[in-house]
Amino acid sequence: MQTQWLNKYWSQGIRAMPPRDVHEHHRASTPLELLFDLVAVIAIAAAAGELHHAVAHGHALEGAGKFVLAFFAIWWAWMNFSWFASAYDNDDAIFRVLTMGLMMGSLTMSAGIAPFFQQGDLQLIVLGFVWMRLCMVLLWLRASRHHPALRRTTLTYALGLVLVQCYWVGLMLAQPLSLPVLLLLFAFGAVLELAVPAIAERQGITPWHRHHMMERYGLLNLIVLGETLLAGSVAISQLQQLAQSTSGFLPLLTLGLVPLLAMILLFCLWWLYFSREEHLQQQNLRMALTWGYGHLLIYAAGAAVGAGIAVQVDLLTGKAHISNVIATGAVALPVALYLFGLWLVRDRFVFRGASRYLLLGFAVALPPISLFATGFGPIAGLLCITLCTLLAVLLRSSHACCQAHHLSVSGVEQ
Repeated sequence: MQTQWLNKYWSQGIRAMPPRDVHEHHRASTPLELLFDLVAVIAIAAAAGELHHAVAHGHALEGAGKFVLAFFAIWWAWMNFSWFASAYDNDDAIFRVLTMGLMMGSLTMSAGIAPFFQQGDLQLIVLGFVWMRLCMVLLWLRASRHHPALRRTTLTYALGLVLVQCYWVGLMLAQPLSLPVLLLLFAFGAVLELAVPAIAERQGITPWHRHHMMERYGLLNLIVLGETLLAGSVAISQLQQLAQSTSGFLPLLTLGLVPLLAMILLFCLWWLYFSREEHLQQQNLRMALTWGYGHLLIYAAGAAVGAGIAVQVDLLTGKAHISNVIATGAVALPVALYLFGLWLVRDRFVFRGASRYLLLGFAVALPPISLFATGFGPIAGLLCITLCTLLAVLLRSSHACCQAHHLSVSGVEQ
């Protein structure tokens, strides 16, 4: 009887892993993928929180360097699973168990972010990351068994991942290292990680689903933009405490503007990302790599905007002893990077003429303009950033409507 039960479970709970249909209709994120995203929320919030504290305590450059390292590990592990699931997710017991293993590794990385920022201890981040990558190796080996047509691709993924993890373990064992040396060695390891898909996919493109990946990337962008909402909520709570401890109107008004400006800025960043123009317009390797990798700038910048807003709150409440220029730069630079990222992965492909450089122009002009505005008051820089981003939304939306109208008229005439 027990043998029959095991055979029945094996036949029903464990299935083959054939490639998914790249033209499947109504493809959407699965509940398991959404559960996996929840773990990414924890890790991203931890990294953004540590960046906030580093900048507020006068360690902006050190904090930014560590934030890039930690965020890359979070994003890269999330991205690799998302692309794999888009191509091979069969939702059987083995796939679910290995996904749970990925989630455990992500939680381990999350637990290691604070020790890394505060003591330079990389152990938990590396162990969690390597564990996630080994789970991915098992998934790729399984895909190689059930998709013979792309066996070279899937095996290249598996072998490449194993080799790069040896590098990360060696880097962990080489600690302690100075931060500049660590970042230099990390950059080399990051290049190795980025090279694995670029090499593997040239053996044959995996059957990822274009609309599914656009949805997955959009969902993660909502997660990183949520850090700005969190910072706005903190500003409101601090406003209540300030109202109880002071009778001054100007400090209350200044702090009260922060959640309002944060909300407007959040909507602007959301609006710019979720435009009518599709992000990934073609299913080819070159565009997929540009779009997939370029989102690192968008995601890291989106999370850093929330950290910058939190720094603004600390400055206005007297908890951060930094200059107004640094506090403004903590918001202006991430917003500029976010705009540049959107230009890099989308606008330069979907627009024509000089207007395709609209977001690039705002990305270049926004930091110096906002830093100049800091001379007019503690909140002037944040106000300038918000107004410039709002102007970018208005101009880009107007041009997108004009281009869409022109294309529709041209189509009718033809």
